[in-house]
Amino acid sequence: MAIEAVIWDFGGVFTTSPFEAFRRYEAERGLPADFIRTVNATNGDGNAWAKFERAEIDAAAFDTLFLEEATRLGHAVRGAEVLPLLYGDLRPRVLEALKACKARFKVGCITNNVPVGHGPGMAQSAEKALAVAEIMGLFDAVIESSKAGVRKPDPRIYQMMCEQLGVVPAACIYLDDLGVNCKPAAALGMTAIKVSTEDQLLADLAKATGLSF
Repeated sequence: MAIEAVIWDFGGVFTTSPFEAFRRYEAERGLPADFIRTVNATNGDGNAWAKFERAEIDAAAFDTLFLEEATRLGHAVRGAEVLPLLYGDLRPRVLEALKACKARFKVGCITNNVPVGHGPGMAQSAEKALAVAEIMGLFDAVIESSKAGVRKPDPRIYQMMCEQLGVVPAACIYLDDLGVNCKPAAALGMTAIKVSTEDQLLADLAKATGLSF
């Protein structure tokens, strides 16, 4: 089936991955490698992170619950210390690829985010918020987990996007930096691209769309 839409994650796709910041924090604190990701993956649909991304708790409750979960896993880390690590640097080349895709396809964004910072990208400064607003303004549809009350990898959020764009999953490309979020997209019939690096993203997207970036 011909491609009609390209659907994008935000963090780790349009920005550098928060995992890089997690690793720096862990090294500075003497924590085991990937400790924060381990906390986030434990009871993945019912933990503090999942609840915050669905806006079921506020920042204060997230701070406390994340600390409890981290402590049970062996290291006391406050949620409030993790939140500033989420905001990566924007990738201009990926923004240009989005613009190229928009000229030919429908484009949408599905982002798991939390109700902190400025806008869907949870920017830490007004300057970054403006840059994120430029990106978000290009999409035909944006679904934020903290507003929709559903988060990836729940298949419903991908189906919601298809309904908003007026396309079937088999006509979509989906990009995300997390394999767990790519799997349900692929299961629905989308062409899923797991993003590891900026160069790999652009190469795989060019192959899938037939465009040059």
